[in-house]
Amino acid sequence: MNYPKLPSFRLDGKNALVTGAGRGIGMGASIALAESGANVTLVSRTDSELKDLTNHIISQGHKATYFALDVNNEKDVSDLIDKSDPFDILINNAGTNKPAKLVDTDLNDFDYVMSLNVRSVINLSKNVVAKMLNNNIKGSIINVSSQMGHVGGPNRTTYCSSKFAIEGFTKALAIELAPNGIRVNTVCPTFIQTPMTEPFLKDEEFKKSTIGMIPLGRLGEVKDLMGPFVFLASEASSLMTGSSLMVDGGWTSR
Repeated sequence: MNYPKLPSFRLDGKNALVTGAGRGIGMGASIALAESGANVTLVSRTDSELKDLTNHIISQGHKATYFALDVNNEKDVSDLIDKSDPFDILINNAGTNKPAKLVDTDLNDFDYVMSLNVRSVINLSKNVVAKMLNNNIKGSIINVSSQMGHVGGPNRTTYCSSKFAIEGFTKALAIELAPNGIRVNTVCPTFIQTPMTEPFLKDEEFKKSTIGMIPLGRLGEVKDLMGPFVFLASEASSLMTGSSLMVDGGWTSR
């Protein structure tokens, strides 16, 4: 009898890039990958946050470097990828939300959300994938989507548009890159307690109604996403591509 062996969740020797890494979900992803053995490059706009997180990761005996840049700046992104070693893992996490009813939506806000949540993801992925292909790397790309990439919600027309776009981009790219052994998936969180969601969750009525939509009865925490990131980055998920990993407490099961 040939008994199966548990695939490794380790990422030793892998180079990983995480955007929006200084706080919230990106911070958790960076720590999770580093603790799993990856050499993690952290990117966001805020130098001080990146420096503190990098120092923390290194103090724990893991590997990390950082670059402060805006992923909307396409030249800076291109320069970073050009001067970096090829990445095996990319987590496209940088994003934003500007909730509003459609009739109150400022199209400048719409353009900004779509630029950060969609255009920057496509541009960075294009640069990273080109280097993966040139170096025959069978990598993993993880796009941070949302439960709102699968359902609708009030005051979320712009945000839902951006995350539905990411879901479509992920599926198309997964098919395109499958022959090269590069996998592309999304992680789809519910409301996670982060600096971005904090202003919304201060509204007790909104917080109560939000928790009421989650069958598990609680908001998400950053640590709830750390395992899923490692799973999708590692050989443990080697047959998964074009998939959406729901970390939503059951929200989309309703």
